[in-house]
Amino acid sequence: MGESDAAAEGLRDGRPSTCPDSASPSAATSIEAVFREERGRLLAALVHRFGDLDLAEEVASEAVEAALVHWPADGVPRRPGAWLLTTARRKAVDRLRRDTAYAARLAVLQVEADRADPSPPADADGDLPDERLQLFFTCAHPALSAEDRGALTLRCLAGLTTPEVARAFLIPTATMAQRIVRVKRKIRQARIPFRVPGPDELPDRLPGVLQVLYSLYTEGYAASSGPNLQRLDVAEEALRLTRILYRLLPAEREIAGLLALLLSTHARRDARTGLDGEIRLLDEQDRSRWDRTMIEEGRELAVTALTGGPPGPYGVQAAIAALHVEAQDVDCTDWPQIVALYDVLLRLTPSPVVAVNRAVAVAMRDGPEAGLRLLAALADEPRLRGYGPYPTARGDLLRRLDRCDEAASAYREALELAHTEPERAHLRRRLASVRRGCSTESPEL
Repeated sequence: MGESDAAAEGLRDGRPSTCPDSASPSAATSIEAVFREERGRLLAALVHRFGDLDLAEEVASEAVEAALVHWPADGVPRRPGAWLLTTARRKAVDRLRRDTAYAARLAVLQVEADRADPSPPADADGDLPDERLQLFFTCAHPALSAEDRGALTLRCLAGLTTPEVARAFLIPTATMAQRIVRVKRKIRQARIPFRVPGPDELPDRLPGVLQVLYSLYTEGYAASSGPNLQRLDVAEEALRLTRILYRLLPAEREIAGLLALLLSTHARRDARTGLDGEIRLLDEQDRSRWDRTMIEEGRELAVTALTGGPPGPYGVQAAIAALHVEAQDVDCTDWPQIVALYDVLLRLTPSPVVAVNRAVAVAMRDGPEAGLRLLAALADEPRLRGYGPYPTARGDLLRRLDRCDEAASAYREALELAHTEPERAHLRRRLASVRRGCSTESPEL
């Protein structure tokens, strides 16, 4: 765990911060950790209360600013999430009273009711209400496009930054920023309600919610920036929300498929990096460190997802993930079956990213030349231009064929696209490796 995580753990234990003079950096770290952890719940609670996403974001930010002033001097409150919520609600009340445009809204009536029945004080024992899952569904309103729904929920509820959301959608940050502004404006102008959908609406909202949870886990699996390969807090949050969703809708096989996929993937989390945080690829991982309990749970859910009708995309991906974690080693992996499953997945969800993964699986089954031919066919795909795994896969296959100059070029391209230091370090090692193996390799990186 990192420093921020340790601070958050301390808060959960209810311990105050240290003395004011020496506490500022610690308190700032604590605030960052708390806000990271509580942001989604805080925004969901505020939107549920006031029905306005912009207002919720603004007063949440103001509450954090207040925390930065008070916590270093007074200590971190015993229940920091409740403190932030109470502060944000009071700021919202003040803003609503000042703003005549807002004053006409129905929300004011609710605010007045809150005044009549005041919220618990900052340090009250009441927990911050968890309304995130409901708001995931709310943001998955059919009036919004699938991409808009995903972007909004990742940014506002999951707490991802705009560059992180942009990476999840493989588009530039500026484009994503414009999209988020646009979708928030659409919600406001179309008066899309913030409410929990009824049981008859839930199935239609489900694909959008699953995509959001999948994207959220992807950010935790491979961080879009920073010093670490993984963001385990984000990954585990996605896993937790998916478990909740499965409990709510146990008959939906695609939820079982997504949960199975996340479990089988997350089971390898401890083995994916070495002691110094360096990347351990699948064939380098100590499989005794894989979480067998998660693997078994994922396997049972994968069976559920694939039983009772044609499989969905998450069920197929869960089956692929299960084949990986069930194998004794890479050589014993059932690559023909994995390629067959990727064929199914490509029919269900035609995607260049799926095509890249299939090409790698074909290379494992038929040899690197076969995989390279498939990757070459994707060279003009615009959605792969900023996708680092594509040149990395090319570099790995070219390296296996001793085409070191071309491999070095591919690794250099991948290095330009790498987002985290472990990725960059891994690619530098690969680049050095092909340089040593090729007398004609250019010395510049």
